[in-house]
Amino acid sequence: MSIESSRKQRLVRFIQQVWDDGDADAAEAYVADAYRIHHDPGDPWDGRVLDLAGFRDRLLRSRAAFPDQRFDIQGLFAEGDSVVMTWLWSATHLGDLAGFPATGKTVRMSGATVYGFDGDERLTGHWQITDRLGVFQQLQQNLSGR
Repeated sequence: MSIESSRKQRLVRFIQQVWDDGDADAAEAYVADAYRIHHDPGDPWDGRVLDLAGFRDRLLRSRAAFPDQRFDIQGLFAEGDSVVMTWLWSATHLGDLAGFPATGKTVRMSGATVYGFDGDERLTGHWQITDRLGVFQQLQQNLSGR
C-alpha cells in the first residue's frame, strides 16, 4: 500500500471516529502535538495552533450545536504530505449557535479541506473552505419558519 493510500485511509478513520462519532479521546491517535489551522474563515480557531487539549476543546465546542453531524466524503486526493478531502456535511441543529437557538432541523454544508501529515502519520493541521454563509442562511430560514 502506498503512503498516499495509507494516509487517505487514516483520514477516513479520523473523520469517522473523531468528527462523526465525537470521540475526543480518539483524537490522540491522529493529531500531532501541534495542530495548525492555516485557513478556515469564520472558524473561531482560524490561524491558531492547538495542542491536543485545544483540539479536543475545539471538537467538543464545534459539535455541541450539531451532535449528530456526519461527513459524507466525496473525494480524497493525496499529494506529498497532504490529503485533500471534499465533503458534504449534514446535522440536526440541536443546540444554540452564534445567537441561533436550536431548531431541531437539518442543516447542510459542503466544503474542501487540505490536511497535512507529519512523518509519524499524524495530522498537523488543515486549510479549509466551507459554505458557512449557507449554514447561516439555513439557520435564519429555520427560525423564520420558511
